[in-house]
Amino acid sequence: MEKRRLYFLGIGGIGMSALARYFMHEGCSVAGYDRTETPLTRRLEAEGAMIHYNDSVEAIPDGFLDKDTIVVYTPAIPADHSEFKMFKSGGYRLLKRSQMLGELSKGKFVMAVAGTHGKTTTSTLVSWLNSAAAGEGSAFLGGVSKNFDSNLVLGAGNRLAVEADEFDRSFLQLNADVAVITSADADHLDIYGTHEAVKEAFSQFVDRIKAGGALVVKQDVDIEIRNSQIAVYRYSYSTPCDFYAANIRLLESGCYLFDIVTPSGVIEDCSLGVPGWVNIENTVAAVALFILAAKAEGKSVDYDALREALSAFSGVKRRFEFYVNTPTAVYMDDYAHHPRELSAAITSVKQMFPNRSLMAVFQPHLYTRTRDLYVEFAQALNGADSVVLLPIYPAREEPIEGICSEIIAKRVTVPCTIVEREQLATWLAGQKTDIVVTFGAGNIDAYCDAVAAVIRDKV
Repeated sequence: MEKRRLYFLGIGGIGMSALARYFMHEGCSVAGYDRTETPLTRRLEAEGAMIHYNDSVEAIPDGFLDKDTIVVYTPAIPADHSEFKMFKSGGYRLLKRSQMLGELSKGKFVMAVAGTHGKTTTSTLVSWLNSAAAGEGSAFLGGVSKNFDSNLVLGAGNRLAVEADEFDRSFLQLNADVAVITSADADHLDIYGTHEAVKEAFSQFVDRIKAGGALVVKQDVDIEIRNSQIAVYRYSYSTPCDFYAANIRLLESGCYLFDIVTPSGVIEDCSLGVPGWVNIENTVAAVALFILAAKAEGKSVDYDALREALSAFSGVKRRFEFYVNTPTAVYMDDYAHHPRELSAAITSVKQMFPNRSLMAVFQPHLYTRTRDLYVEFAQALNGADSVVLLPIYPAREEPIEGICSEIIAKRVTVPCTIVEREQLATWLAGQKTDIVVTFGAGNIDAYCDAVAAVIRDKV
């Protein structure tokens, strides 16, 4: 794209910030609005973006009101946002984030990872394998990769790894060459209405995979696959199918050693640089996509380089992220915000630290998600030894009468307490703790350092 001005409404979002960073790398002028300042927005400002945090047309920097400015927006921006209304009524070129990503992916070999959960770690691992094991590839990620210290990867070659987001049907802007579907659970029902509508959107995503391409779908994902012009493979954690893990051994570090069974043979003695059994499952999906991409391109896979890349994978910020890890005290933070994610994370932690006491601290994300899934959230949290709930993080939503953290708490069968977010660290200081994990996709991470300081003081 020619060097020009781009204005981002919601520039601090993980996907939006990656696009903003890409265009700054291309030499374009970038400005934007977001509701709150975050580490992502501060980093963008340090790199040259002009950002403000109040909804005000007058705050838009000089030059970005010119009609040749391209405006990129996230669906989370409300329709009555004054800047959005001004750009829309003023005849500016407006593109959703997903539309812009679709434009940038044209002409690339697109490796897309979709799923209601699991897609961020899997897509980040795909991008790392491309870089470390194949020496090529770019990526737009839904989290900050610890290996790249970024949510944007710019590399040689034509491969582009992307996180294909189902929210607002955004992933229907993509035409993948090869794709993974990690899950298709009931989520975003404020957008879709029913689980069947969610699954139909995933079927439409599969419809858009290019002829001659390939799909890797988790074995228990039940969606209609209508695209007869692609190869379809199944993967699992350890149940025999096209791609799965075998001979799984837990190491003292909490990480695992395992083999990956593929249609063409077994890749023995793989280890991943991050803990949790769920990450073995993500690894199987990522390796499957990596192998199928090489097959489509007529390239061979160096298994030794693949093993080395897996062992060097550092993970994604806010995914099983350790802050304290001692024999007597552990504190981790994780982004899990759907019942299936929460259940998988809790069982992973319990498996990593057997015969230890796990306190799960959970901040529910969105009133609508809590309304639709509060029973399932309670069932997932019952896998912990004790539970702390924070008030619901509303994000883009207005409150819904009767929907609050208490409706989860009433159904939790282990000891459960509700604590205000600002009081969390102080409250934890007065409790006996062993393993503490904070969960949620809201702003609970703003208190991770304070929680970590309290846990360290107990060591």
